[in-house]
Amino acid sequence: MSSTKKGTIAILTGGGDVPGLNPAIRAITIRAVREGYQVIGLRRGWAGITEMIRDKKHDNSKNFIFLTEEVVNRAGRTGGTFLHSSRTRPSHVPKTTVPDHLQNSYNEEFNDLTPEVIKNLEWLGVDYLIPIGGDDTLSYGVRLYSEGVKVVAMPKTMDNDVPGTDYCIGFSTCVTRTISMVNALRTSAGSHERLLIIEVFGRYAGFTAMLPTMAGAAHRCVIPEHKFNIERLTELLVADRMKNPSKYAICLVSEGATYEGIDNMSLIDAEKDMFGHAKLGGIGLTIGNHIKALSPKYNNGKRVNIIHQNLGYLVRGGDPDAIDSIVPMAFGNLALDLILKGIHGRLVILKNGRYDNAPIDVVTASKKFVDVPKHYNTDRMRPKYNAFDFKPLFIMTGTE
Repeated sequence: MSSTKKGTIAILTGGGDVPGLNPAIRAITIRAVREGYQVIGLRRGWAGITEMIRDKKHDNSKNFIFLTEEVVNRAGRTGGTFLHSSRTRPSHVPKTTVPDHLQNSYNEEFNDLTPEVIKNLEWLGVDYLIPIGGDDTLSYGVRLYSEGVKVVAMPKTMDNDVPGTDYCIGFSTCVTRTISMVNALRTSAGSHERLLIIEVFGRYAGFTAMLPTMAGAAHRCVIPEHKFNIERLTELLVADRMKNPSKYAICLVSEGATYEGIDNMSLIDAEKDMFGHAKLGGIGLTIGNHIKALSPKYNNGKRVNIIHQNLGYLVRGGDPDAIDSIVPMAFGNLALDLILKGIHGRLVILKNGRYDNAPIDVVTASKKFVDVPKHYNTDRMRPKYNAFDFKPLFIMTGTE
């Protein structure tokens, strides 16, 4: 493939979409082009580079696109990712989804197509690869780095649970939109004097429930890191409702939350993606129904009705807020700063309010959760905090 004197940089976005991905793609592309690089956008996350056919006569337009300032400027202020995304895991591809042209070579139940990915990157002439994603997407970036690919990674996830960084692209917009939507829904809860149970994202980490609650959007929140007692939650919410002149109370529920008596997360269906994750959903409704049944015990024998709402993709779609417009721009330029110095195998990060970078394998070396003893009151089921001196912008999202 043709290239410039500096070389070729490839970008991809994997996993769930978030606001801020297009600004990141724009920032990388504009800086790279002006520095003399050719930029390729790999489509559909790891799927595009996995399914590509190494033949100049073949139409690979579904797998990659050459990026220019004109291309990225059209999408740079919008949400989502114009490169599209997927949850493809090239090291663990089921036989049924192996690309047709590779079926004869890879016919195990699960197949590692990493050799094909590396050959495809070489065929494209890629000198540096910038994957933008959560810990699943980036964990495969770590694998490629271990195989000799020059990788500079960028953290993205509205759960904000990528290790090594205080902040991931998409988190601020998620929190901002959650607060806004909860404030809109509270008028209905107050009108009908009900309990409002709102389900938010958060498979393993409860930051998306904790931050809006800390900001005053909800009375209580339940998170994946702590299996709570639903009798106690019902008691608290009924008391909150009674104290409120408008006679309502609000609880935010992380999608990965569980309570005593329930062993597993609530699944929409049992089908799993290539990273082993089944689609979560419904725990908010389950909790709401259980609370309604228990409520007479704490409300003088009278049942309290519930409003249940799953915010879901409403907080994932749409344009980025200010932070998710600025941070992706900075992350993109951080990545180029590293590349211009010939540095790779790094994750661009925000730590203690400052932009920095860390070894890429920090992504797979640990997990990032809410520090329950430090930040969550398990009896009151809400965030706890003492002093704010030298805390990160989002208080409980810091890394040691």
